[in-house]
Order: sequence, then structure tokens, then C-alpha cells
Amino acid sequence: VIDALTNRDDLKSVDDDFVHLFSSWFNRGFLVLRRIDWSTPALILEKIIRYEAVHRIRSWDDLRRRIDPPDRRCYAFFHPALVDEPLIFVEVALTREIPDAVAPILSMQRTDGVTPDKATTAVFYSISNCQRGLAGVSFGSFLIKQVVQEICRENSKLQTFVTLSPVPNFARWLDRERKNENSIAISPEDRTALENLSRDGWWQLPEIREPMREPMLRAAAWYFLRARTPRGTPVDSVARFHLGNGARLERLNFLGDANENGIKQSYGLMVNYLYDLDHIEENHEAFAGARTVVAASAVKRHLRKSAATDLVPMSG
Repeated sequence: VIDALTNRDDLKSVDDDFVHLFSSWFNRGFLVLRRIDWSTPALILEKIIRYEAVHRIRSWDDLRRRIDPPDRRCYAFFHPALVDEPLIFVEVALTREIPDAVAPILSMQRTDGVTPDKATTAVFYSISNCQRGLAGVSFGSFLIKQVVQEICRENSKLQTFVTLSPVPNFARWLDRERKNENSIAISPEDRTALENLSRDGWWQLPEIREPMREPMLRAAAWYFLRARTPRGTPVDSVARFHLGNGARLERLNFLGDANENGIKQSYGLMVNYLYDLDHIEENHEAFAGARTVVAASAVKRHLRKSAATDLVPMSG
């Protein structure tokens, strides 16, 4: 049905019926949280490798580095009727501070591991939906909240819960704004500074990369705080997910993901969303009621002065 929807408008009602049914059949009350580790059956581990949608798992050794060390965790939701089929899973790194780049977390030569009792921060660095047919059924928020509870039971010293998230449409949005001479998202000066984004390997050359740091962060602040879809929601799908779950946009990370896919989809930009357990409900209500993007002052400071007072939302 999903494949046919592109050419068959009459199937929209069928699709809606499936979403309604699956929302009932995959109700949170039926789902079971299971930790994925090296003792998990190989059949399930193979599916974790296959379904990883954010940072590709390259080998069995790569998988083991993500789930076996004491400072790494992986949790998945399962349904009793699909005992060997993960529905959604999250990969977690236990650290001493909020990370600004994903490479150290995924490094094959990682030497900075911490014992769980020394960790203060849980980093959700990859969340993957496994079942394409359940795309309209949201249980990601339940997964994060339950994983937080599970990890806190193991380690009461954890104080900070953050993501290290991709920004999948930022490069496309920024390219469009760079071509628009009347853009209110970026200034003429910043547009000129960002011209080198078209140069191959720009991120590997400090003399080219560094002059673009602040212009790109200013553009990113506009993208998250001002750019909107016609429905008035943030243009970024990952932002809508985390903000809707009560997170706060905590930090913008220049070149947080400098691999090929990260450069292609976001010019390397990554962000941290903070799940402050004392303010999750408050943040959720602000976003659900007024589409308010709750953001840290460090993010807001990146907005251009002229843009900071411009409240006109921009269509994505």
C-alpha cells in the first residue's frame, strides 16, 4: 500500500485504516523493552545491523563495539506477536560530558571508555525505526522515557540525558537559501562566506572551514528557531520528534558528523537535544500548544541580531 500511494490517491483511506489498526495493535501496553547485548540471539543481532538507519553498522566487530562494552547500551521494543522482530531500537553511550561529535563514539580505536559508575551522561546517539509499515505509529517517545528509567535503575549517578542527533534536511534547506538573494534566513555576508560549501573537501581544510563556522551556526539557528512548514511546525523531522517528546534544543555542533553521509545531508551539522526530567511535560505542552521551540540560550545567541526580533515564520 505504501508503495502504491504515490500513484493511487484512492488508497489513502486504506492507509489511514492501517495506521488506526496498527496504533491499537502496537499499543504501548503490549510492547516489551529488551536490552540488546552480545548474548542476544544472532537472528536479532543480524536485524539490528540491517535496520540501523542513522550510523551504518559495518561489521559484527562494529556491532560488538556498540553493545558489548560496559559504557555502551542498546535497547529495543518488541511485540509479543513478533518475538524476534525489533520494532524500534536506540543505541546509548555513557559518558562524562555531552559530546559534540559522533566520531569518538563510533571510533574503532576508542580508548576513552568510562566505567558506568563514573558516567554522568547518557547519550542517545542513534534511534532506528525498523518496520516501514509502522511509520505512522509513534512509540519512540515511550522508548526514550523507558530507557531513561531503565538506565537510572542501573546507575543513579546519571544526571544528564541527551541525544546526538543528525539534521537530515539541513543541507538541502541551506542550499535553497543560499540561492535565494532575498533570503531573510542568511545575510549577504554569510551567503558569501558559505560559497566554499561547494568546494570538494572543504571540511578538511582549516583555512576554508573555520571562516564558515559562525555563518553556518547562524543559519542553523534560524533553521531550527524560525523556519516552519506550512502547518507551522519546524521543518526538521528529527526536531519535531524530540521537541514533541519534551526535549530542549541544547546545542548546535559544527562538523559533528564529518563522514560522507553527514556532509551530504547536513554539511556535518549535528545537534544535542536535552531531556530534562523536571521539564519534559512543560516543554511538551509548549510545543504541542504553541509550536514553541524550547531552546537553550547558547542556541538562541547564534541568531543574527536582525533575525532575533523577526517573528515571521518562514515556510520550509
